[in-house]
Amino acid sequence: MKTYTSAVVIIPPARLWPPIQLIRQKYDRHVVRWMPHITLIYPFRPREEFEALTLHFSRVCRDIDPFEVELAKFCFTEHSRRSYTLWLVPELQEKLILLQSVLLSLVPDCDDLIRRYGRFIPHLSVAQAPGKMEMLKLQGMLQENWQPLSFTVCEVSFIWRGGPPDDVFRVIKKIGLGKQVVVDTEHTNH
Repeated sequence: MKTYTSAVVIIPPARLWPPIQLIRQKYDRHVVRWMPHITLIYPFRPREEFEALTLHFSRVCRDIDPFEVELAKFCFTEHSRRSYTLWLVPELQEKLILLQSVLLSLVPDCDDLIRRYGRFIPHLSVAQAPGKMEMLKLQGMLQENWQPLSFTVCEVSFIWRGGPPDDVFRVIKKIGLGKQVVVDTEHTNH
C-alpha cells in the first residue's frame, strides 16, 4: 500500500541549498514541509516497509554509477489557468529517467507521477504562481539572476513525514549509487 507520507528523492548537497531556499522561502508554499529535492517516487510505501525495501533498492542502486546534474534553467508546469509551478530543470534527464525507471520497477504501483503527467519529468520545484503572466514574470526574473548549480547524484533518500503537527519530511534512509552504502538516518534526524 502506498502513502503520501513518504517518497524517494534526490536531495542536493546542503552547500547548494542557500540560493534554492532563498527563492523557495519567498515563493514556495511547501518550503517548510519539503527540503529541496528531485522526486523519483511519490507516493511511496509506509515507513514500516523501509527496512525491507532497503535491500531491494540497494541491489539495483549498486549497478548505477553516480552522475553529475546541473540546475541551470527554470521551466514551469500549468496545472490549471490559476495554478502554475516553477521548477529547476536537472540536466542529464536521461540518467534521472533511467534511475527513476529502475527504482519504480521495484514498486510498480507507485507510478502516480507517470500517470499524472504521462511520463516522468525530473524537476526541483521552487515556486507557485496563480496565473501565467505572474509565472512568466517570475521565471524571467529568476532566470536572469540565476547562477547554475552542479552536483553529483550519489544517493537516493527515503523520506517520511508524520501527521500534523509533525508533517515535515525527514530523511530516514540514504542508499548510495554504485556502491553498497546504506545510511540509516532515522535516529539522527529527530
